[in-house]
Amino acid sequence: MTLGRTLITTLALLAPTAAAVPAVTQANLPPGFTLELYLDGVENARQMAWGDKGTLFVGSRKAGKVHAVTDSDGDGEPDKVAVLAEGLFLPSGIAFRDGDLYVAAVSQILVYRDIESRLDNPGTPEVLVDDLPSDAHHGWKYLDFAPDGRLVVPVGAPCNICNPAEPYATILALDLERGRREVLARGVRNSVGFDFHPQTGQLWFSDNGRDHLGDDSPPDEINRLEKVGSHFGYPYWHGGEVADPEFVPSPQMKADFVDPVARLQAHVAPLGVHFYQSEQFPSRYRNALFIAEHGSWNRSSKVGYRISALIPDGGENGGYEVVVDGWLDGQTPLARPVAFLPHPDGSLLISDDYKGRIYRLSYNPGDAGK
Repeated sequence: MTLGRTLITTLALLAPTAAAVPAVTQANLPPGFTLELYLDGVENARQMAWGDKGTLFVGSRKAGKVHAVTDSDGDGEPDKVAVLAEGLFLPSGIAFRDGDLYVAAVSQILVYRDIESRLDNPGTPEVLVDDLPSDAHHGWKYLDFAPDGRLVVPVGAPCNICNPAEPYATILALDLERGRREVLARGVRNSVGFDFHPQTGQLWFSDNGRDHLGDDSPPDEINRLEKVGSHFGYPYWHGGEVADPEFVPSPQMKADFVDPVARLQAHVAPLGVHFYQSEQFPSRYRNALFIAEHGSWNRSSKVGYRISALIPDGGENGGYEVVVDGWLDGQTPLARPVAFLPHPDGSLLISDDYKGRIYRLSYNPGDAGK
């Protein structure tokens, strides 16, 4: 499989502007919060990662590109968007560690060594993993390093509903130094976002429910891994409450499946999740799990297209509440959120693969009473 072309192509200098952006002007926000356009021109923006020297790296899916965003005017904010690599196979997921940039390209995990000293000439990446399934269906991935240093990567089911052999429908932990891998979670249809709880270290992840059971079934899921190897139901049991008509579970099977921490509306398509650990937002959002609801693709009327959160001091359904919405103009999307990245100032960056933008969600207590 081709590794794609690795190069730097400067696209534009795209500092935020005051121009009216519907996703910003029509956003509904809690009191005191502000949404602004942080970067434009980041084609099909997906997962984001900071480099040690302040470079903002951004993956993509349909574009097949990895972007590098740098600070062109020295004001401390990245604004120069360039293509670091192109021609890759759905490089949605990226991670940065110890100077190196890791890229998930479906069947491969690539690494660009010492990347911030080589932005002008990144060269050919090293192939770390080359034997993951090559299916494009649910093949794009999210990447991050676990607290124990292993690289965590989900492998989606290559279908809407089927019962494939592992490693499909799992979340894996890869020990890159020893060449070992472990199945952390089973029965996971399509997870494109996870994070580790800042206090317990437990893995929390989103999962997209199956299609073609109607507009309102089954729920999409937010899950928590308490025991390595746990099974979360797919393809037999969806959202902890819906038996699959094609793969009917036995009572014993259902008893062994792990129920979601929160059940989301069917088809909202939760992707990135992020535990907020900074101090800019009000205290009730500390350690809240923010959720990017990418939005439905085949529902009769669209749902999702918003940011929600599980609030630690909340009530039912994990403390679920909507934080940002207004990104549907009738049935026309204004944004499709994908992933989060904490900004050093305590705000939260949100990628949008629909418009190729990155937004910044900030809080100013002086604005709360306005």
